[in-house]
Amino acid sequence: MDAAIPEGFKPLNRGGPYLANIGPWHYKRDEKGQIVLAIRVEERHTNIRHVAHGGLLVTMCDSALGIVLSSTREPPQPMVTVSLTTDFVESARPGDWLEAHVSVTRVGGRMAYGTCRLMADERTIMTASGVFALMKPVSPKEISEG
Repeated sequence: MDAAIPEGFKPLNRGGPYLANIGPWHYKRDEKGQIVLAIRVEERHTNIRHVAHGGLLVTMCDSALGIVLSSTREPPQPMVTVSLTTDFVESARPGDWLEAHVSVTRVGGRMAYGTCRLMADERTIMTASGVFALMKPVSPKEISEG
């Protein structure tokens, strides 16, 4: 398995304990300045058929959509998933470098919409569309008391 990280990708230090346990995650900005989230599929990510577990793929699309939509605001706007629709197109296998490419459809005052295409090289692995609710920012006091 080629474990090399493609040029331009950096470690992603965001997403909390759940994503940290699945990772390591990486990101880069594409030619349009958009964040591309990526991960190398490992044996531990596979199901009984020795392909990437669907839960990994859905998590990747959901996380990429949330991160990219959140980053359309300055400072980034906290968001939670309201709806996520996914279509499995092809399997990903250990060694595949998966990239999540997001297109922002609309970010309004209360809701944000986007689509995601999960790619391994030139292969489309999954497509997704999501709706996210914008949340009020968490104050430093709420974090320390939580």
